[in-house]
Amino acid sequence: MSRRSVPAKRESQRKDEGSVAVQFTTNGMPMKTRRVIRRGRIAGAMLGVLGACYVSLQAQSPVLVPRPLTHQELQSYGLPQHLQVSSGLDTVGIGQPVYLDLLLPKTITNVTGIAWDLTLKPVGSTDTLQPSPLGPSIPPYEPRAQLDYRVADRKLLKPTAAGQYTVQATVTVSGTNLVVRRNVSVGTYLGAHTCALCHSGGIVADNKYPQWQRTAHATYFTRAINGQVSSFYRSSCMPCHVVGFDTDPAAVNGGFDDVAAQLGWTFPSQLAETNWNALPQPLKNLANIQCESCHGPGSEHGMALGQTNLFNWPRIATSYGAGDCNLCHAREPYYPQGIQWANSRHAVAIRQERTACAGCHQAIGFIDRLKGVPEAQRRTTYESISCTACHDPHDATNPHQLRAIAPVMLQDGFTLVNKGGKALLCMNCHMSRRNATNYVEVTAGSATFGPHYGPQADMLVGANAITYGKPIPSSAHYQVVQESCVTCHMQETARTNIAHYQAGGHTWRMAWDTGSNRVEMVQACVQCHGEIETFNFKRQDYDGDGIIEGVQTEVKGLLEKLAMMLPPIGQPVVASDNASRQRFTRQQLRALYNYLFVLEDGSYGIHNLSYAVGLLKASIADLSGDANNDGLPDWWQQAYFASINDPMAAPNASPAGDGVPNWLKFALGLDPRMPGVALPDGVVFVQGKNLGGRDNKVRIYTAAEITFDTKPGKRYQIQAVSTLGTGWQNIGQPIQGTGQAVSYLTPTRGNVQQYYRVVEMD
Repeated sequence: MSRRSVPAKRESQRKDEGSVAVQFTTNGMPMKTRRVIRRGRIAGAMLGVLGACYVSLQAQSPVLVPRPLTHQELQSYGLPQHLQVSSGLDTVGIGQPVYLDLLLPKTITNVTGIAWDLTLKPVGSTDTLQPSPLGPSIPPYEPRAQLDYRVADRKLLKPTAAGQYTVQATVTVSGTNLVVRRNVSVGTYLGAHTCALCHSGGIVADNKYPQWQRTAHATYFTRAINGQVSSFYRSSCMPCHVVGFDTDPAAVNGGFDDVAAQLGWTFPSQLAETNWNALPQPLKNLANIQCESCHGPGSEHGMALGQTNLFNWPRIATSYGAGDCNLCHAREPYYPQGIQWANSRHAVAIRQERTACAGCHQAIGFIDRLKGVPEAQRRTTYESISCTACHDPHDATNPHQLRAIAPVMLQDGFTLVNKGGKALLCMNCHMSRRNATNYVEVTAGSATFGPHYGPQADMLVGANAITYGKPIPSSAHYQVVQESCVTCHMQETARTNIAHYQAGGHTWRMAWDTGSNRVEMVQACVQCHGEIETFNFKRQDYDGDGIIEGVQTEVKGLLEKLAMMLPPIGQPVVASDNASRQRFTRQQLRALYNYLFVLEDGSYGIHNLSYAVGLLKASIADLSGDANNDGLPDWWQQAYFASINDPMAAPNASPAGDGVPNWLKFALGLDPRMPGVALPDGVVFVQGKNLGGRDNKVRIYTAAEITFDTKPGKRYQIQAVSTLGTGWQNIGQPIQGTGQAVSYLTPTRGNVQQYYRVVEMD
């Protein structure tokens, strides 16, 4: 353990006129904000940015972050292989790099100056900030940060002494100085046995150390050198499985490699069960994936007995970012998890500043929620849905160290139990936020009306939607797919698969478009559905358009039919603005809820086809009133005519003058007021409709209907002739008798006249 250094002085922190100081804690979030406004030098727009709460400030103002640099990035960005990697912590060992990124929101472009300084460093330290070896073309590390920020500047801190450092960056924007700081704690490695002194339920009221001992991390190196992991395990694998391994000449900090060199230990020539027992005790103290692997060296934290300093600085890192895990879990070709995650929507979770939202939209808020922290007290510090949101680094109680697989109760009281298996973790967030029936009956329409996105769990089990008091059938996926979400969305892909990093696994995606090819992850489906190649396989004509299309296309057809019945009536979209939805009737709001329920589920029937189709059909039926009993629904007539009793709204009327009656245009989804192009043998409509043709047109031609009674066991053949006395020609194939009447349509376009007869064949 190195002697603790004490700062000799704190350099000047005088705020210039018009400057804005933002003090950051070790996790990069503002601890406090102080605005110094003199002579009106900060414009009103800037006040709007900087006078917000601290989470909003973090999202809209400069931030100074230690950037992770992984082995995979060295390869992907073509960086020199000798560069030291970093997990992005602000607690590091002596001689280990802190790659500092100054990030500016992309909305800030009028930067006139950037200045850097080390305002605090240990006594006797001559360390200075150096140019970063990461060029300007390398983006911020976190996928969400890549969307929101640009790299304004970069520096490298490679500390040579143990103690506390403060890095300051001053950004001048339109004459206003924005000051951001980052604290860095530098120390030496101690080993988990030291952490155990406090974190075993004694001095500190937690049991992190004994919990960690039961994880696979705690014994990985032990098992590896004993030959229990892989016969290919070798010394180059060690950096991820021991503490502080860094062979850079400056990185002498008590890490595993330093102690190994002092003891003269070398990697065993053979993997054998005796290797761990033969390992010297000082190395055992630093072996396996320990506390300091994820939190950084603990000498400064330990010597302070865990207490923060005058600046509320704990001298140890607690990171929820993916970089801490991805240093080892994101490396081609063997460790795809971090690469896949970066291509997922979890990695770019939207920023939500409200405690009510943070419980699902941000990693730290979600962790608080699972721990039972009251909603008003949940942290809103932004971190995307990262590794630690789902996996507890300290606790192996659940498979894969998942944070929770307990039963989940939907808002209507339905409880999902172990049928969901590991997927119960997913269902904590992927559910409706409302009890559908109670909510719809008392809530006014608005832009935010609905189940509040992501009701996949409700859809999967067939619950918590508007059923109109009718039994709605449900598919069997919840009952027969053992791990539900996980089985399908986390399918493994072969390394040779072009979608290996784009679908399945920790991308949670079910499909990926290459631009010229679409890969759909149907492997989990074929066990029950046979050798299908797409999710959109054909079953039935659910939307009633006369064509059997793929199930997803059919559900989309039902959604369009329901949309036509909701404001703006007659259009295949639903009004989403506040003003329009406030005018929705209660009947329309019930249907709107189901529309959004199916739409926001996002699978278009794959999660639960029967329930999705049943809900949409029930909603359509509820809106399809026919007060004048003329066979046309009132909503359709009201959409196009003055009233349902308007003569032009009658079923056989042709208000467009093209001879095509309203009843047929309703059936085809055509605007009855829009005339088609009249042809000698029919009418052609060009209205963006496609009933299976290739040119996006609807054609209506003349036809004849032949009806006749049949007897069971008999077969019948329809025949036609243009001139009596000539030979009769068969029309279509023989029809099997059923004892019921048969109606048969045959086109007559191109024929001057035609005679028909039905012949009983046997």
